[in-house]
Amino acid sequence: MHFPNTLQELFEQSTSDFAKKEFTSFVDGPAYTYNDFREKTIQTSQLLLNLGIRNGDAVAVFGTNSPNWGVAYFSILRIGAVVIPMLPEFSPAETENVLNHSEAKLIFASERQMHKLEELWCPFLHSRIKLEDFSLLDTKSTITETNDFSYRCLPEDLASIIYTSGTTGKSKGVMLTHRNLCRQLEMVWDLQKVNEADIFFSILPLSHAYENTLGFLLPFAFGSRIYYLDKAPTASVLVPAVQKIRPTYLLTVPLIMEKIFKAKIHPSLTDTWLKKKLYAIPFFRKFMHRIATKQLYETFGGNLQFFGIGGAKLDSTVDRFLFEGKHFPYAIGYGLTETAPLIAGTNPSMVYPGSTGPAIKDLKLIIHDPNNMGEGEIWVKGDNVMKGYYKEPELTREVLTEDGWFKTGDLGCLDTRGFVFIKGRLKNMILGSSGENIYPEDIESVINNHRFVSESLVIEDKGKLIAKVLFNQDELNLHFKEIKIHVKQEIDEMMELLKNEVMNYVNSKVNKFSKISIVEQQHEDFEKTSTQKIKRYLYSKTHSSEKKK
Repeated sequence: MHFPNTLQELFEQSTSDFAKKEFTSFVDGPAYTYNDFREKTIQTSQLLLNLGIRNGDAVAVFGTNSPNWGVAYFSILRIGAVVIPMLPEFSPAETENVLNHSEAKLIFASERQMHKLEELWCPFLHSRIKLEDFSLLDTKSTITETNDFSYRCLPEDLASIIYTSGTTGKSKGVMLTHRNLCRQLEMVWDLQKVNEADIFFSILPLSHAYENTLGFLLPFAFGSRIYYLDKAPTASVLVPAVQKIRPTYLLTVPLIMEKIFKAKIHPSLTDTWLKKKLYAIPFFRKFMHRIATKQLYETFGGNLQFFGIGGAKLDSTVDRFLFEGKHFPYAIGYGLTETAPLIAGTNPSMVYPGSTGPAIKDLKLIIHDPNNMGEGEIWVKGDNVMKGYYKEPELTREVLTEDGWFKTGDLGCLDTRGFVFIKGRLKNMILGSSGENIYPEDIESVINNHRFVSESLVIEDKGKLIAKVLFNQDELNLHFKEIKIHVKQEIDEMMELLKNEVMNYVNSKVNKFSKISIVEQQHEDFEKTSTQKIKRYLYSKTHSSEKKK
């Protein structure tokens, strides 16, 4: 396999090698062949040239996953311009900030996003193109026919600026070069081979580095088939879709599998007195897990070879279920937008509970300044590490050392095989009164295993650990019905008892430094990033105090 040095080369190579093969479509829509995709991309890049877009110019893509999203992406790269993928959930204010910060001159936007552009003040933006059909909606630029543009990108040229929707606040523009992305494809392919026979089902946002690289560029590089949904990925939509297309590859975030396990699988394994007793015995639990994972495999179409889980830490109970089940080909990955994105990962043959696996090929990984437990900040160095944060030299210097090490901000340790174990974010870590490290993610994993808990967040305030808990309303309503409680006062009293029960449950399972002092009920869903991680900064006591001012 010849790995290209730029995404321009990748485009030429794949659309030539796999010209007649079907490439991408909606589940129930007509498909672009690789050659159709090529022709549509060339046509669209010509439109960009006519509108005055040149190499180095920023062009945004703002929409949900679709075949045309990919056309827009490569039409920008083909002329040496820079792609600004925008998360569909960006608010109008975030949209304006990204467009102005990146100095985007043109935007591809879907109909659903158009209302966010109506009142924006974006002095650099001169043209809008509708993503559904590539019609030009408006332009302040002169349209000039041109055929004399043939800029060839260099590996070190900027390919994309991805604005993170992080857990800690302000979005940063991560600058990824052609080399970053092309070398990442080579690194990933060494871990898990992909070929023309593979079928990818893409449900995570293409504007996120995880799906963009591993769920779009990777299959494109090897002639695979990609399907998209034209509806929200709810269970009622997902199940018929996977049954129809029978994918071999599917990339997800932990929350998807955690919800399936908690809502469907675990209740089915413990819905009688006898099952509960048997489930408590390791031998029978493993046997039950094997039956359940075989059924799960069939539910996902019975053709899966790789079910990737990344973007956040997988709940330990779900991890154990999948590992013991044996019949479901799941794999864990760890990465960041800044590393294009994969840092460490496994394929289904090498998973180990609690670990993300070893560093990928040609990437150096160290634990910087480890404590006596071997835990410290994860630092990495390799060709997939970003160029820096756009227009943020000071922030860039904070995370990139002079000799090229990237400080991930994640705390972890390595075992004797080099497998990585993530403890949590450095910024999230709480320093206990006696100097011990407390990882809120570990406590939340315990809380979330309680029958009545949907999600949780642990914060620290004045030396006390506080758990904000979103209870599972469906389970509660069923419980209240079973014990014949329907009066508001009785429900309120029951909720207080339940909060105490959760606190006692958690404190019986964590070390003495990680015991929680208060359980607060969260009445609305936590606000999340595109990879379904809770935006922690929104729920800190400092942030709450500032909002009240």
